[in-house]
Amino acid sequence: MIIAIDGNEANVRNRVGSNRFAFEVLWGLYKKAKDQKKIRVLVFLQDQPLRDLPPETSGWHYEVFGPKKFWTWTGLVKRLYFGRPRPDVLFSPSHYGPLMSPVPFIVSIMDLGFLRWPEQFTRKDFYQLKYWTKLSIRRAKKIIAISKFTRDDIIETYHLEPSKVVVSYPGFNKDEETAKKLAEKRNQQQKLKEVKQKYGINREYIFYLGTLKPSKNVEGLIRAYRLAKDCWQIKPQLVIAGKKGWLYGSIFRLVEKLNLKNQVIFTGFVSDEESEILMRGAKIFALPSFWEGFGIPALEAMAAGTPVLASDRGALPEIIGEAGLFINLDRVENIACGLKKLLTNEKLRRRLQIAGRKRRKLFSWRRCSKIIWRVILSVAKTTN
Repeated sequence: MIIAIDGNEANVRNRVGSNRFAFEVLWGLYKKAKDQKKIRVLVFLQDQPLRDLPPETSGWHYEVFGPKKFWTWTGLVKRLYFGRPRPDVLFSPSHYGPLMSPVPFIVSIMDLGFLRWPEQFTRKDFYQLKYWTKLSIRRAKKIIAISKFTRDDIIETYHLEPSKVVVSYPGFNKDEETAKKLAEKRNQQQKLKEVKQKYGINREYIFYLGTLKPSKNVEGLIRAYRLAKDCWQIKPQLVIAGKKGWLYGSIFRLVEKLNLKNQVIFTGFVSDEESEILMRGAKIFALPSFWEGFGIPALEAMAAGTPVLASDRGALPEIIGEAGLFINLDRVENIACGLKKLLTNEKLRRRLQIAGRKRRKLFSWRRCSKIIWRVILSVAKTTN
């Protein structure tokens, strides 16, 4: 049996969101495949594999080919039809499948928020997401959804048979053993001190981690912070970590307009190690998104023992459960009230910390990859 994987989503340096999902799943599938002597895996790429991707073995190979322009619709299609060996199945850990394919393929859908909030995307990105996602979903043999919320949305939007869409929850970005070692390090406080000094954080802080784009409602968080900050005896800073996505300029202009340059800190993209340290050191993790297909940073906050403030939209209530304080986004004042409540109510904070560490155990990349591996094998067997 020959399995092909589109590895491009994982083959980037600064991974967030779907990139992280693709990277962790790729490693999970690698571990599942290494003991399978009768299965060969081909990972298709448009660029040379980065060093942190799984190493090649007798049953795991990388194929790099072009052309890079419209690779999924040109280079990939050409490889599937005319290249050898021809795989039995193609798995894509992203929304996009090939325009045409002689073999069955599987795609992964993070969410359909772009259909609900088209104004939050550039016109080019919106139309690409809208039509390419629709085409991929229609032609895919199976679809991986990262939450029940996303699964139900896919089925309802595209009028699919429920059996076509399979839920596979993402996990925490570090396995249990790694997370335990990090938590037990004696120099955690020193590392936190160094990271805070690096980014100019000089007191307690509220933390946001995610791409800077409209769907994350970062502007709403900043406005709420401005409303609430004068109510605290010790005024925390607001630390916003994450790389720039799109339509982010208004976020920085808002900070200037509200005269918050000394209170709101933008770190840009941070490494996994730094995000872990910043998450553990935060008083609150805030994720007031308009739409989330899952919300991996919320899971990271729960694992770190940091109380979570989240919107009551998308998949966040499903993922966080009783381990977070939820807010209605109809009014910015609701976010401000949530911030004040979590900062001042120590009993609530402690309850959420305990619930978060317990709930985090429901999610793992190992379990996620196991489900996807089964789906891949079931589709591959239909071609043999």
